[in-house]
Amino acid sequence: MSFRATWSLVLKKVGPGMRGMHSPGSAANSEGKMPPYTNYHAQRSYPMPDEPFCTELNAEQRALKEKEKGSWTQLSHAEKVALYRLQFHETFAEMNRRSNEWKTVMGCVFFFFGFTALLIWWQRVYVFPKKPITLTDEWKAQQLQRILDMKGNPVQGLASRWDYEKKEWKK
Repeated sequence: MSFRATWSLVLKKVGPGMRGMHSPGSAANSEGKMPPYTNYHAQRSYPMPDEPFCTELNAEQRALKEKEKGSWTQLSHAEKVALYRLQFHETFAEMNRRSNEWKTVMGCVFFFFGFTALLIWWQRVYVFPKKPITLTDEWKAQQLQRILDMKGNPVQGLASRWDYEKKEWKK
């Protein structure tokens, strides 16, 4: 049975759940609300959420909401701020402030760079074999001398650039 067929059967039995659609006028899953302060997501792109930030009010907050229905000139600045905080979690300035997450990311990047460097060093010291003798400078010099002695490729190769009488490279 394919994944799509299985998934459609699960959705038919369980219902749409978190994938359910909702219109701007109603909230999705409003009958099974989560506790306050956990179902609200402040976003700059959508500044007017469907539900207020704080859904379950204590006695002081309910009294403040009743006072809100009256004249706003009688409310103090602290009460207006408290009413704003009941409706919204953060102001735009708080949403736009810089976070220090970049420090954590850069720290992790440098940590893994260091770990990788240590791993490469360990492999070079303990895992990889020693360099073969054919890669030493002495062996390379002997190999070059052997090619020149055999006069290998005298028309266009190394032997054509070697002066055999003076024993040095041609200029």
